[in-house]
Amino acid sequence: MDERRKTHRLPINIKLTIESLYKQGEEKIENIGDVIQVVDISKGGIAFEVNDDLPLDFYFNSRIIIDEEKSFFSVLKIIRKIELEKGYHYGCEFVGLANVLSDSIDIYEKEISEC
Repeated sequence: MDERRKTHRLPINIKLTIESLYKQGEEKIENIGDVIQVVDISKGGIAFEVNDDLPLDFYFNSRIIIDEEKSFFSVLKIIRKIELEKGYHYGCEFVGLANVLSDSIDIYEKEISEC
């Protein structure tokens, strides 16, 4: 399969929660209960795994914590879903990620490449 990603994905092991999903001007889904395991990050978005079956093309607010000193808030849009043996693997894209915030991802990439 051809690589279609515009930016390099970096492995990361962080958890986040989603309080609600929304679709602009339409519906809202609340009380998403599972803890979400983020498996990689890039300037374009994140990939995560969770047990819940979430809808495509919905948005959620998140706080991405790279380490104790680097974190940022962002809106993410769910754009891809793959069913796993147990749960789902999702791909999300950042919506309107500022260049200053994407610099945190560049710094993280440099740090893990030096390890």
